[in-house]
Order: sequence, then structure tokens, then C-alpha cells
Amino acid sequence: MLNKPSTIKMIATDIDGTIMMNNFECTPAVRQCIKELSQNGVKIVLVTGRMHSATTKVAEFFGLDTPIISFNGGLIREQSGETLHQTLLDPAAARKIIDWSLENDVHLNLYMDDKLYGAEQNEAIMRYTCEREIPYNICDFRTVELKNINKLLAINFNDADKVTQWMHYLQKEFPELYIVKSMPHFCEIASPETTKYNGVEFLRNYWGLKKEEVLAIGDQNNDIELLKAGGIAVAMGNATDELKACADFVTDTVKNDGFVKAVRKFI
Repeated sequence: MLNKPSTIKMIATDIDGTIMMNNFECTPAVRQCIKELSQNGVKIVLVTGRMHSATTKVAEFFGLDTPIISFNGGLIREQSGETLHQTLLDPAAARKIIDWSLENDVHLNLYMDDKLYGAEQNEAIMRYTCEREIPYNICDFRTVELKNINKLLAINFNDADKVTQWMHYLQKEFPELYIVKSMPHFCEIASPETTKYNGVEFLRNYWGLKKEEVLAIGDQNNDIELLKAGGIAVAMGNATDELKACADFVTDTVKNDGFVKAVRKFI
């Protein structure tokens, strides 16, 4: 696979919908491709909206030892636990959004210090955490002390259109924040400095790489910023139309090894 000259030294890749399918599994071809890339000196960086603690097992599965960009760029941490970079959500803004969620029966995941909190034991948090095999805590959102907030995540597994409505409302009410859909049923809320672009740029500069030496690949609208950070911008075949419009190349779907096909084309 890797017998052609290439200037790509870093691949910044989303996880869900890009290298892993909706069932949180990947094809053998993708796993083998990532293994070969790593063995040949290409830095594979996971760039995800997931929390860091829920991403380390993915890195272990693929045999990666590179830093992880989690929380959509809000946290860059070595797998040893050393934090390289972090941006946090303003507690005052978070309080207003939490109050809005309680008044409008909107389920929110609250992430603080890389830990997940929910306001009540309900179907949304049980499904979210069960699928990802991550622990969580239930607390009173009206009285919880808000500090070191990684992000908020509004979820509605039953109505993607409602999530879009939430996104538009919050973008209008909080134009100073970074608010985007990361999946059809997820609305991400974070500090304005928290983007996948900024996360990739940090590591690119950290390693002294040029933009043209980076390939970025993803599938959802929170990956628009990710693709902007790559000298080569690749959208999955299952990507949103908005993301495909930002890409240099649209590869095949995640089920049909789109990641592998993009690597074969450019590396």
C-alpha cells in the first residue's frame, strides 16, 4: 500500500462515521491500513468530539501512541495523561444553557474534567453511555458547581430536526460560542477556541509540520473545521453535503473502507 512517494506525514482523522461505523466497529482493512501507516512513520491523530477518557480505548485498539484531540479540539492529551493544550467553556454561559435545557426539557450531557454528568437517569444518557461503555454521574444541575467545563452536548435520539432547531436557537442566543451538530442527534456547545482546526494546528506546529503534510478526513459538520486544517481535505462518502462542499476529494463510505481508499489515493 505504502510504496508510492508521499509528502503526507500526519493524518488527522475523525472516528465515528470515518474509521468506525455506527455499531462502533471498524473493518479489518481500516485497522490494517492504520497499522501500516503507523509502522511507516505517518502520525495518525484521532480528532473527535468524544471525551478523552472514552477515546483512549480506541487508540489502544488501533495501536496508536500519538496524542488524542478530544472534545472537538478542546483537549489535547498524551496517552500518558499529560495535557498539552486545553480550552474550557465559560461557566456563566454554561449556566444559562443549562437553565434553558431544564426549562425546555432538553437532555444535556455536562462534561467537566473529562467526566460525564447528567441531570437525571433517563433513556438518553443510558443509551449514550452504554453504546460507548463510559461511566457517568447523576447530579442536580441547578446546584452543581460549574468548573473546568469541557463542553455541553444536547441530545435527542428520536428527533434530529429538533436538534437542528436547538442548534439554530443557541447559535443566535450565544454567537460567541462554538455550536455545531456533530451527529444528526447531537448538538455540541463549547468555547469559541474549541475547534478541530485549532486542535490539529496545535499538533502540526508542535511537531513542526507543514499544512501540505497533513491529510484531514471526516464525515460530519463538526469536521468542517478539521478539513480546513489539512493540506488535503477528504470527506467520507457518507458525509454531510456541507462537509463534502469543503473537501478536495470525496472518498467511499465508512462501510466500504473510504478511509483506506483515500489513503491509497494520496499516500
